[in-house]
Amino acid sequence: MSPLRVGVLAYPGCFASEVFGVPDLLAMATHVAAAQGPGQPAYEASVISPRGRVSASGGWALDVSPVRPVDVLIVPGFELSPTLDLDATLAHLGPEVASIRSLAASGTAVVSICVGAFLVAEAGLLGGREATTSWLFADRFARRYADVRLRPESLVVTDRGVTTTAAFSAMYDFALHFIREHDGPRVARSTARIALVDDARSTQAPYVDSGLIPTVGREFSLSVKRWLDQNLSARYDLATLAQEFHVSTRTMLRRFGDEAGETPLAYLQTARVRRARHLLETTDRSVARIAADVGYRDPGAFSGLFARHTGQRPREYRARFHRRCDHHESIRRADT
Repeated sequence: MSPLRVGVLAYPGCFASEVFGVPDLLAMATHVAAAQGPGQPAYEASVISPRGRVSASGGWALDVSPVRPVDVLIVPGFELSPTLDLDATLAHLGPEVASIRSLAASGTAVVSICVGAFLVAEAGLLGGREATTSWLFADRFARRYADVRLRPESLVVTDRGVTTTAAFSAMYDFALHFIREHDGPRVARSTARIALVDDARSTQAPYVDSGLIPTVGREFSLSVKRWLDQNLSARYDLATLAQEFHVSTRTMLRRFGDEAGETPLAYLQTARVRRARHLLETTDRSVARIAADVGYRDPGAFSGLFARHTGQRPREYRARFHRRCDHHESIRRADT
């Protein structure tokens, strides 16, 4: 059986770890498959580029081969900051965008890692498709590519031969899915165990910190958000909120919606969940007490809301993310 040809597209400023992360895990899977029996398909990985020389993020020089036919093309992410001139960056990467478009037209399956989705979208491959990317830049992506059906909570999305993944470590979620499809669940499970990679993740929602999302040009909604953050446990009342900012309820909804892309209530629910996550991670307070602390008198309703936002019930979340501390520290935090 011929090996599956996997090409990783290297380009100036790409993350070197995202260039080699998937091939390294595939190499592990190859050894695992060989140990479990003959007849397993192998992988042939290469780093390709339309340029003769490539320096990754941090100035790391990469050895590259010319662009050539591959079965799967992986597009890593790059160092995207809120102040980066994205138009100029993508324009500079025109040769890479053209390579993505050309290989896809020849039948190559395309996979983006993290914000590599911007390059794939520039190549015209995501219009009308479902996709995901790093939650940190999902809003920026959605504004730039309005024709893409973005699923920012998802770790891996595949739609008609094009796969997109969430931030950084989601490359391993994709790789394990890929191994599972080609080598079977047993090889994928063993590879995950050897590499200490979580093979049970299904969403990036538990990792989202909305306080880190860039908010340039949204002064009104930022003020409203600060007020809501300071009154998390208070009963939500749209009329009271509008009066606080000297606008009508209709204006409040319109201005906040235009800037934030959601309603004040939706933001408040997200903020309450964010605060609850922190308390679940750092204290030993009961779920009922945490629910009350963030404005919910019904622990069941709170638990349902928390699960919708994070994909996990509060107790499941605590079991996974609780930061262990000594008994006295737990008591001190619980009493603050």
